[in-house]
Amino acid sequence: MEYTTLALLAVLAYAVYRYLRKRCDYFEDLGLPYVPALPLFGNMGNLVFGRKHIVHVIQDIYNYMPEAKYLGAFDFTRPVIVVRDPELIKDITIKHFNNFTDHQGFVDVSVDPMFGGNLFSMAGDQWKEARTLLSPAFTSSKMKAMYGLMVKSVENLVAHVEKLHKEDPKRKFATKDLMTKYTNDVIATCAFGIEVNSLEDPTNQFYVLGRKATDFEGLLSLKFSLNRAFPKLMKLLRVKIVTDKVARFFKDVVRRTVEMRDAENISRPDMIQLMMDARGKTSENLKLDITQMTAQAFVFFFGGFDTTSTQMCIISHELIINPDIQSRLQAEIDEVLERTRGKPTYDDINSMPYLDAVYNESMRCHPQANVIDRVCIKAFELPPALPGAKPFVIRPGMNIWVPVAGIHYDEQFHRDPWNFDPDRYLNKKVTISEVENVGFGIGPRSCIGNRFAILETKILFFHLLAKFSLRPNEKTCKNFEYSKNNISIMPKGGYWCSFESRA
Repeated sequence: MEYTTLALLAVLAYAVYRYLRKRCDYFEDLGLPYVPALPLFGNMGNLVFGRKHIVHVIQDIYNYMPEAKYLGAFDFTRPVIVVRDPELIKDITIKHFNNFTDHQGFVDVSVDPMFGGNLFSMAGDQWKEARTLLSPAFTSSKMKAMYGLMVKSVENLVAHVEKLHKEDPKRKFATKDLMTKYTNDVIATCAFGIEVNSLEDPTNQFYVLGRKATDFEGLLSLKFSLNRAFPKLMKLLRVKIVTDKVARFFKDVVRRTVEMRDAENISRPDMIQLMMDARGKTSENLKLDITQMTAQAFVFFFGGFDTTSTQMCIISHELIINPDIQSRLQAEIDEVLERTRGKPTYDDINSMPYLDAVYNESMRCHPQANVIDRVCIKAFELPPALPGAKPFVIRPGMNIWVPVAGIHYDEQFHRDPWNFDPDRYLNKKVTISEVENVGFGIGPRSCIGNRFAILETKILFFHLLAKFSLRPNEKTCKNFEYSKNNISIMPKGGYWCSFESRA
């Protein structure tokens, strides 16, 4: 019996291996150029075994066959068509967007309604209606209304740094800790209508559970990878990105906020209010009950808490290792402070060309969205991938990748791409229709919260650099070599800084 069992297991293992091996021939059978892959791991082997960061894995795929307009690759076992040609990228993401409206879903809404039911995960008409509903929350007029709320949060941060710096001028600050507390407080007040000061009270539930929900250094990173690689298995095992405890907390916050505002006739310029005002306008595709409202507010929190705070850390690190750039930015800040008598407005900060250039260069040089994905929903003919080849019809259900990490380091788009040089963006407006700058996505499905993220980042550096200079210490990584142990962008040893008072 024992030998029979072993034999059956051996046969099963061989069958699985042959299936996975055959899966690697997917593009060979279609007659398309592709990057050779490993069974099970696809082209993610260097990521799984800690040999390369995901950004460099995507760059390798992009650079594998420079003459191809597109080529095949494998996201673990899932085949994806990686599009390299700029005009073809525009065709897919803008001109023929209706053929490619959806993202690849990897979290099932029936298992995880908080993550699976948000704007990013939505598809079809439901996504269109939700996008139309939520877009007014991010107009210039709404940003101006939120400006004062953001300034209050950054004033709390500056006061906190001032206090600790006076106690110990040589203090070493964990930059990520500072930035996540700031972004947490901004999102709490601007999206949920709650005022907290996480710098002085780091044990508040909003911050504690928010940090737990976005901690990519632990179990969450594994959950994300497994959900992306094996979505059906993760659905079967009912693996959630958002834990029940976190979901209950945020749902309770939204419920209490809605009930209080309804009872006391309170209106506030935030996302919760926008959804409250739209409750009577929803359709069969979009029902704004408490669960749905929480899902939309939570994804805003999820994206803003980690990715925006990481972008702030990226900028901080680049300013530390490029002190000449920091000094130039401070000179621009000083000029605005003098001109506005220390009280800059929303328009003043948004019209600073060098601050804008520093931000845009940080997005180019260190793209957190290493790929933009789309799913084909209507058949579309791609031109030949290589000269002399035949056109290829992409069918519904097939996956497309726009390789952000490859494009941003392509010398045909950016001269000396490995160099952090804000001058390349000086007085240059970046739009969501540019192929060479896709850190926030491209086309109608680009990031809805980009204005919010940019504004809270600019406000932070304006007020922080007005009072302090960012300086390195012995914990600060002297260059920007990415840690391979984290899917987020982080230098080896993490983000560390010290402050030098400018007074």
